[in-house]
Amino acid sequence: MRTLKDKRAVSPVIATVILVAVAITVAVAVAYWMGGIAGMYTKFEKVEILSAYAPLDTDNHLWNVTLVLKNTGSAEATIIGVYINNMPIDQFQPSDATPVTWAWNDPSNNSAYTPLGYDDSITIESGQQVTVYLIIKDPSQLSNPNYNFSSGTTINVKLHSAGGMDYVKLVELT
Repeated sequence: MRTLKDKRAVSPVIATVILVAVAITVAVAVAYWMGGIAGMYTKFEKVEILSAYAPLDTDNHLWNVTLVLKNTGSAEATIIGVYINNMPIDQFQPSDATPVTWAWNDPSNNSAYTPLGYDDSITIESGQQVTVYLIIKDPSQLSNPNYNFSSGTTINVKLHSAGGMDYVKLVELT
């Protein structure tokens, strides 16, 4: 009959190699898992205003303020409000003319403008570039204007996002 003394165990070197391999495998699995969780919480929006200009359309007596935006963040950005000189865009609606409006070009749509109401929003995916248009009526053509813009005036255009960020650009009306 054999006793316990006759049984052989795994050598200490082999046991150490096995323990180190298991520890490394578990550490790599935990690192991938934590990286996935951290990635969900580190997304951010960042909208850059690449260009802004406002030529006067003399035929229609309005300025077409054109803003080219690009989302350089890692999450989508939703523009929910537009302000001119820190006043909501709907405050610039004259009673006797087409109101100040905003619109944008939709890449999935072939039309030049997609008109938006004051309560509408624009969603910009990460890496996407869009053009936003603000149409402002020339107050000299209005009988009762509630704003005082003219060529050469610099206006402060602010876009407010659902994430609480404000993107500001000074634009000269030309």
